[in-house]
Amino acid sequence: FRVVLAGVVMIPVYWSCLRFSAFAEAAELRSRGFLARDFWTFVYLGFFGVSVNQMCFTIGLHFTSVSHSAVIVGLSPIYILVLAVLFRLERATGRKVAGMLVALAGVVVLASENGISTHSPSIEGDAITMAGSLGFAIYGVLGKRVAGRYDTLTMTAFTHFAGSLMVLPLAIHEARTLYTTGHWEQPWRVGAALMYMAVFSSALAYVFYFWLLRYLEASQLSAFTYLLPVLATMLGIVWLGEKGSWTQILGAVMSLGGVYWIESGRQAVVKANTVR
Repeated sequence: FRVVLAGVVMIPVYWSCLRFSAFAEAAELRSRGFLARDFWTFVYLGFFGVSVNQMCFTIGLHFTSVSHSAVIVGLSPIYILVLAVLFRLERATGRKVAGMLVALAGVVVLASENGISTHSPSIEGDAITMAGSLGFAIYGVLGKRVAGRYDTLTMTAFTHFAGSLMVLPLAIHEARTLYTTGHWEQPWRVGAALMYMAVFSSALAYVFYFWLLRYLEASQLSAFTYLLPVLATMLGIVWLGEKGSWTQILGAVMSLGGVYWIESGRQAVVKANTVR
């Protein structure tokens, strides 16, 4: 439902934004018209980045533990770096590799706070979650190749349109199942959570992602994935009253340090190029 709802939300967002001068590039592209290759681009990006990524992550959580999911999702920047190197979009410098390994180690420390069991989570759940991470890695690398061709609004809107259409048959089947089993009526919090994930975690998040992808390398942007478990831990302590620990602090410092190491190297390169 989240994927379909995000696609629906993007329809009024897209048409409303076309009226503003800040999105003149999107309006110009629409007036010029799309080519067949454009729609094919939206289809495969929507498939990997929206359908596969979000569906596999949600389904995988039902069959595996949160700690396993944190580690698997934390591997996404590694996948992206490997794919970006294979596609010759960037170079695997020692600084990037070292920073990612340090940040990944921090994610593992966070995930192992309560112990990582090798028996309770199913292999199927881990595999499904990893498929979602691989889908997002492919999405990030392929999106980098066409980021200069499309503006962020057009890319986000049409990839969500394509992704939601591919998921629509499954959403209809799930809705019919909920209706026939008498589980259609849900508390208002469920609807609010779905709306939040569709608007903020999907639509707006992807807009910012593609906007940043035009200025950052794919592996550098994906390195911020390591901040997700760190922020989740902080929010859990503040909002849910969970108790912090030195292990969590160590994991957070390692993750933040790895991201800083990658980004500080990038800033040094930018300054050197500016001086030249």
